[in-house]
Amino acid sequence: MVKSIILLSGGLDSLVSLGLGKDKYNVSLALTFDYGQKSAKQEIKAAKKICDYYGIEHKIMKLDWLKNITHTALVSEKQVPTGHALEDSEQSAKAVWVPNRNGLLLNIAASYADADDYDYILIGANKEEGQTFPDNTQEFIDRVNAEFEFSTRKKPKVVAPLINCDKNDIVKQALEKHVPLELTRSCYQNAEKNCGICESCVRLKKALIYNNAVEYIEKLF
Repeated sequence: MVKSIILLSGGLDSLVSLGLGKDKYNVSLALTFDYGQKSAKQEIKAAKKICDYYGIEHKIMKLDWLKNITHTALVSEKQVPTGHALEDSEQSAKAVWVPNRNGLLLNIAASYADADDYDYILIGANKEEGQTFPDNTQEFIDRVNAEFEFSTRKKPKVVAPLINCDKNDIVKQALEKHVPLELTRSCYQNAEKNCGICESCVRLKKALIYNNAVEYIEKLF
């Protein structure tokens, strides 16, 4: 039987990727990364609740050194992009870019896969964010998989269940598959609840409204 790892931030994309892929890929381990981001404490808390819900092992990986070379809003005192940033995707991407984040996290997951015989690594890459971030595209995933052909003996495959989805599609599938959206943590900030005004929160709220799932807005914001 195959077994898989997921990169789990606790956000919408990783939560729904887990909900859709849990049984198909037999996801049994989630890795959550703390690289000094403002929302790390809340992301870890959300990811733990999600892992408890699905009954999978949860590991927290601290990458303190990454904060030291990251100068963008996710880890610094700079203001995180608000919903208005959606109108300027290039500037927004620059504001939240963490150096080689997805490449690094997938390589760490690949080390676990190589050591403990995992077949797949799931990531929440999707079409909407792929329009702004090149490490959320199928081309990126294909090239990482080609790398693992040489850098690992196990040769795990990276898969992105949401690669052809925008946020509206992601919420739609979550509702259809009864994924526990009330557990998601999609905010850039460190408050107890999602702030509702940062770029990530606005994307989530718009998708919930589009899918007539406004009951989740009260729960999450």
